[in-house]
Amino acid sequence: MQAFAVGTWGGEWHPDFTPEAGDVIIKEHWSSGFAGTDLDLHLKQHGVEKIIIIGMLANTCLEATGRYGMELGYHVTLVRDATAAFSPEAMRAAHEINGPTFAHAILTTDEVLAALSKKGE
Repeated sequence: MQAFAVGTWGGEWHPDFTPEAGDVIIKEHWSSGFAGTDLDLHLKQHGVEKIIIIGMLANTCLEATGRYGMELGYHVTLVRDATAAFSPEAMRAAHEINGPTFAHAILTTDEVLAALSKKGE
């Protein structure tokens, strides 16, 4: 069974995060948000140099996206309390073992929000 397949739990937009007019939607991907998509092109076109990684699955899809992003030259932030996995062991691997090999920062949501508000001052 494919996680997040269309029509299954997690395969639809959460009502709080549905795309709005003018939002850029990157085509569906399998494991990395970059592999086989035009995400890198869109980020570069908008001058984005830093990416924030949240969601599922911390030890697979997010790790692949973060690692690929780091290899493309992006500053990668992994958000510890805004990621999930199917087991505590997978979360530990994502945050304590594999995350430090590609993420420039591993922060909590509050730490990310504080950094973003500080940047906007």
